[in-house]
Amino acid sequence: MRLDGVTLGGRTVALEIEDGRIARIEPAHGPAVWQVMPRPVDPHVHLDKTFLWPRAKPPASGLFPAIEATLTDRASWTAEDIRARAERALTEAGAAGTRALRTHVDWNEPGVPLAWDVLGEMAADAPLRLQRAPLVPLDLLGDAELGPPIAAHVAATGDGVLGSFIYRNADLAAKLARVFDLADTHGLRLDFHVDEGLEAEAQGFDEIVRLAARHGMTGQVLCGHACALSIRPTDEVARVLDRAAKAGVALCVLPPTNLWLQDGQHGRTPRLRGLAPLQEARAAGVEVMFGADNVADPFYPFGCYDPLETLRLACVAAHLDPADWLEAITTAPARALGLDPLPPIVPGAPADLLLVAGRDWHDALRAPAHRRVLCAGQDMPENRKVPA
Repeated sequence: MRLDGVTLGGRTVALEIEDGRIARIEPAHGPAVWQVMPRPVDPHVHLDKTFLWPRAKPPASGLFPAIEATLTDRASWTAEDIRARAERALTEAGAAGTRALRTHVDWNEPGVPLAWDVLGEMAADAPLRLQRAPLVPLDLLGDAELGPPIAAHVAATGDGVLGSFIYRNADLAAKLARVFDLADTHGLRLDFHVDEGLEAEAQGFDEIVRLAARHGMTGQVLCGHACALSIRPTDEVARVLDRAAKAGVALCVLPPTNLWLQDGQHGRTPRLRGLAPLQEARAAGVEVMFGADNVADPFYPFGCYDPLETLRLACVAAHLDPADWLEAITTAPARALGLDPLPPIVPGAPADLLLVAGRDWHDALRAPAHRRVLCAGQDMPENRKVPA
């Protein structure tokens, strides 16, 4: 296979593919028609609750009405229902070129949730690498009696990551310290939903950073959301981001859901958008990545399992140059999930590539893009053809 007109490293080249690998990269004449990147990774989705919309509409705007709508609908979940919705999501993600994703699984009671087992069974046959992270309220996971059995079960049946939801909890420091101790005991990574709101006193992120440094967990802790950082004083935020970089705590920004949920009131245009200061975080040395988060559920009625669409929305919301942020949907999340490093696009590397039609990345993301997905050098059947 020969791919002409590919932009790589600021040049237009041709890629020769042989035996599932990039055999040669040669200069090519004429304008670029393809942009190329490694197949992307989504570090933050929710397959257990996906595609609940419109059967589970929240009664009002905001995070907590969405939680209540999900809890009400969960009473009717069956293994068949969870599997059907998750299969639809995984098919969509695979067609978009995604090579791996991490799904959070709501774990609201001491017992093992049905979705945990269903998604674990699906992982073996999924069209991509599927990781599970339990999403346990801090008051439950940080309980001295109830937390240890949950962590032990996750360590025995999961994918090496323990997760929790943190928001202005009573005795936050003590409970969070127990969670870090559990991670130490079982050798687990940590993935937090933290400070997903617009109250400046929500500072769970700061305590996570402190404990990550204390436990020496560089590269093992991922924080999602951190919306409260968007409204805290600039100098205060700069200090905590500097500490986060030193501690090796990564940040996952979720533009679709946070833009939808934060500062939402019926009949009033939102003023505050709730995006964590991602440009400042990366400038401070924090590893920043993007995730789709919720898709067609009570938290976000729109969305899709396409990392390019997530990148596109992030660029609009945060005024980013897409060419400068490709790593936020490729190499950064791969590291955060503990995956093998994505190889550079060089001769000898596996031909696991996503090609997007366009003269440059702005052109490619300007409108819904035509693409080709290569897996081990073979076109995936879902590829969309570029019109003549």
